[in-house]
Amino acid sequence: MWKKEIRYKALLYPLGMVFLMGAGFILQSIGVFSYCSGALIPQALDGLLGIFTSPFLHSGWEHLLGNSIPIAALLFLLFQFYSEVASRVFFSGGLITGGLVWLMPPIIFGEELVCIIGASGIVYMLAFFLFFGGVFRRDARLLTISLLVVLYYGSMIWGILPQEWFSNAEDARQISWQSHAAGALVGSSLAFFYKNKGEKKKKFIWEFPNYYSEKDDRLWQEYIQKHPEDFLEMPHKAEDDIWKHLDELRKNSS
Repeated sequence: MWKKEIRYKALLYPLGMVFLMGAGFILQSIGVFSYCSGALIPQALDGLLGIFTSPFLHSGWEHLLGNSIPIAALLFLLFQFYSEVASRVFFSGGLITGGLVWLMPPIIFGEELVCIIGASGIVYMLAFFLFFGGVFRRDARLLTISLLVVLYYGSMIWGILPQEWFSNAEDARQISWQSHAAGALVGSSLAFFYKNKGEKKKKFIWEFPNYYSEKDDRLWQEYIQKHPEDFLEMPHKAEDDIWKHLDELRKNSS
């Protein structure tokens, strides 16, 4: 199930995204971008550009590292196991998430309008897509990915709620739960929308209800003729021996 070559896009996109996030942070550090320059500002014309640029801007090294590791891991899983729709999910999901946040009411902290930066909205979009992607497709391999996401990022669910509900700290209000909630909604919706796209679950011929093998039937009839005594009333052990013998006949005739 897991014997599959690593797709080059599963390495290219995570590395590229982390590189751009690092480059954006360096540009901030040297003054090319101020805190609100390039940020996403809800319902403000100046903040429209932030739909495209804010994921590459961060408030500090801790913020950058906190987004870089999960986004690299989740992008790898997306492009490795959902290669047919990965690009569409990544680009459309990121833009729709940013657009939804921009449409939300402006966020006020104190007397100042909050400028939203960071890639956490995309992180949530990817995590929820990967979780619900396996659930909606009911594929054993993809469900394993869903379980991995829950194992490592399950606590993210609390991030879609206002942080001031859980903490009285001043910086709690500065966490954009709106981005998290928008990303979760978009990722879940895309998982449902693309549930029938991509690689189909393989079904072997003997799994079909009307399957018939002339070869198996011939072997069975030959066995009945050679060993009629085995079809008298017999204990379960004798029945198991018959099936083992049939398997050996099948292997020898192939």
